[in-house]
Amino acid sequence: MSARFGPAGQADNYHGKSSVKYPAWLAERGLDAFEYQCGKGVSVGEETARAVGEAARAHGIQLSLHAPYFINLANPDPESRKKTTGYVLAACQVAEWMGAGRVTVHTGALMKRSRREALDIALDTLREVIRACDGEGYGHITLCPETMGKINQLGDLDEVLELCQIDERLLPCIDFGHLYARSLGALEGEEATVRMLDKVEAALGPDRASRFHSHFSKIAFTPNGGEKLHLTFDQEDFGPDPAPLMGELARRGWSPTVICESAGTQDVDALFMKELYLAARESQDMGSAPR
Repeated sequence: MSARFGPAGQADNYHGKSSVKYPAWLAERGLDAFEYQCGKGVSVGEETARAVGEAARAHGIQLSLHAPYFINLANPDPESRKKTTGYVLAACQVAEWMGAGRVTVHTGALMKRSRREALDIALDTLREVIRACDGEGYGHITLCPETMGKINQLGDLDEVLELCQIDERLLPCIDFGHLYARSLGALEGEEATVRMLDKVEAALGPDRASRFHSHFSKIAFTPNGGEKLHLTFDQEDFGPDPAPLMGELARRGWSPTVICESAGTQDVDALFMKELYLAARESQDMGSAPR
């Protein structure tokens, strides 16, 4: 097994308008994953979704789908929780049409509550969502609660891993740029990367940990708020540096899906990460080969 790499949404380099032709373009560039964006709402029709899925399968592209950004698992209002369930079900319907195996879900905001209170609400909401997905026949689709970038949002690594404890089918979407931003730059480098991945393995076990979902980009942050905006790998004022993560994935032999969310250069930066990862694997293999 090997890690897979690809972009979130359509990169600026892609000059076509058709999402159906995008998987072929990605494969030509050497990528093998793609996260379809429904961040502003689920509006794609069945015909298009099935066509995107067929194109992805034909070109060896592993599909995932991002559910609407405005989902808040931590909102206690019964009507809001009902809407949240509906948003996730709509995302799963499109994922089913596409043959996408994973749906990324935002965890939400604190809304002036303690982190513990917000997390307990999110745990209950996620249980409701899972029951609804099972009831509609979407139990085979992996939901991926995402780590978030703003300090006042629910979704640090510990919180997301606790959410993933409620059902063994859940996988975390670990956004390393978000964790870097919400920690004000502390979660970066080899030591921090090892510590984060050790924590994932301790919480989920080696098998589930090795298959985690991921977002990666450089992210600018502010001292009071955390995440400000996504950057490109060419911008050097902020991190995180992808090299420590690629090296550690290779060392562990893990095979996550790594989705690049750089600002417009997500195809170029995804390929850069893939090349780092493959070079680290080759170095690892050479180091372990008998002499």
